[in-house]
This record gives sequence, C-alpha cells and structure tokens, in this order.
Amino acid sequence: MANLKKSFQKATEEVKSLDERPSDETMLKLYALYKQATAGDVSGARPGLFDLVGRAKYDAWAEEKGKTEEQAMQAYIDLVESLK
Repeated sequence: MANLKKSFQKATEEVKSLDERPSDETMLKLYALYKQATAGDVSGARPGLFDLVGRAKYDAWAEEKGKTEEQAMQAYIDLVESLK
C-alpha cells in the first residue's frame, strides 16, 4: 500500500507536466479517479442544471462509485502512464 501511495503521489505530480493537455473527457476521468482515491464514493446533491462543470465532475465521480481506494489509485496511475 505504501508503494501504491507513493506511485499515486508521483502520478499526481507527473500529470501537471505532461507534454500535451489531455482532452476534457480524460481530465474528467483523472478528476473522478483522484476524488475516488482520496475521498471515497461521491456524496452530496448533484449540482443543478446550470452548473455544467460541477454536474460533469459529479457525474464522472459517480461513475467510479464502489471502487476501493487502491483500485482508484491504480487506475489513476495507469491512466497517467498511458498519457506519457
């Protein structure tokens, strides 16, 4: 678990220095996996219809519901590696 957390932390730093900015869809996936890994399942009310960004983030995070912290960390690491 300690190695996974170190790899996850490294991946969160590496994503900031990618050669090319990922697509919006990929950025949402990264956000959702990060939130799932650090905060667990999504909670709270879904943002309103006029909060498009908040709603997209909420929905992306909700798609990761049920993944364990370790599963979300590994998926995040794998996604960052695929973007290099």
